[in-house]
Amino acid sequence: MRILLIEDDTVLGAAVRDQIAADGQSVDWVMRLDAAGDAAKSASYDLILLDLMLPDGRGIAFLKNLRARGDVTPVIILTALDQVSDRIEGLNAGADDYLVKPFDLAELSARIGSVARRYSGNPNPIVTHGPLEIDLAARSIHRDGKPVALTAREWALFEAFLARPGQLLSKAQLEEKLYAFEAEVESNTIEVHISRLRKKLGSTVIETERGMGYRLGRP
Repeated sequence: MRILLIEDDTVLGAAVRDQIAADGQSVDWVMRLDAAGDAAKSASYDLILLDLMLPDGRGIAFLKNLRARGDVTPVIILTALDQVSDRIEGLNAGADDYLVKPFDLAELSARIGSVARRYSGNPNPIVTHGPLEIDLAARSIHRDGKPVALTAREWALFEAFLARPGQLLSKAQLEEKLYAFEAEVESNTIEVHISRLRKKLGSTVIETERGMGYRLGRP
């Protein structure tokens, strides 16, 4: 997934960014709402982590504007505001989850996974695909009952296909899932990762539409 983190606390922001990266996700971190607006217009995000108190305004206004223009990107609020009225306001504004600071980073990872699964249409963390049994929560895969080890980027790429079964994904779309704004993308990165996934998970796990992109193969 590609995640937009909107957080002005440098210590917490760095910790959340590192946690997301360790989970194999791509993250863009901004500290102001104006920068968040620019980022949301220039990239397609799978999830937004939103602080409510930013230097240039309240996150609730940003969220309401997001929903008003029809943007359905899932949003998890991260805030020190812990009153029931604050939670109700955030959820009524269109948030999908609400996490009060301080929070455990492992819990954040679990909540990100839970929201992502709900939006993909399958809240069950266990997915089967042919000989593959995939545990989305534990981020583990077994092929014919035997564990398969994937790197963080291989997992992020495979997860993108699992979230959109049958849908053709272009090389540019896949690159967005792996890299944040500041990362340099090598021209053959996607091809290399897909080749490795086929070796580990089966030659037909990902299909190629020459000149167009890739899709999850039929089980």
